[in-house]
Amino acid sequence: MSYSGNNSRRLKPEELKMDLAEHPDWLNGAQREPQMGERVLCTGGLAEVVQLLGKTGDGSRLLALRLLDGVHPPFFVAASNVLLPPPGGSYLKDEMIG
Repeated sequence: MSYSGNNSRRLKPEELKMDLAEHPDWLNGAQREPQMGERVLCTGGLAEVVQLLGKTGDGSRLLALRLLDGVHPPFFVAASNVLLPPPGGSYLKDEMIG
C-alpha cells in the first residue's frame, strides 16, 4: 500500500514565475526594489508589500505580500518574481491583467 502525504495538485515551476512577455513595459522587482505598501503583480494577482526582508539567492529582496482580495494570509516571494507598473503606469485591474 502506497501512502501519499499530500494529495493537493502539484504546481509546475512555470506557474510560479511572472512572465515579462505578458507585461513587456512593466519592471521586474529586481530592476526596481518594491517599497512597503506598494502594490505589485504576482502569480496570485495584485498584492501589497507588507514587509521587506533579507536577500534571496538571486540577490533580490525577500518580500512578504498580501493579496488584495483580503482573504489569504501574507506569503513570501522574491522581489525578482513580481512586476511593478512602468513609471506613470496604472494599477487598475483591467489594465494590469489585460
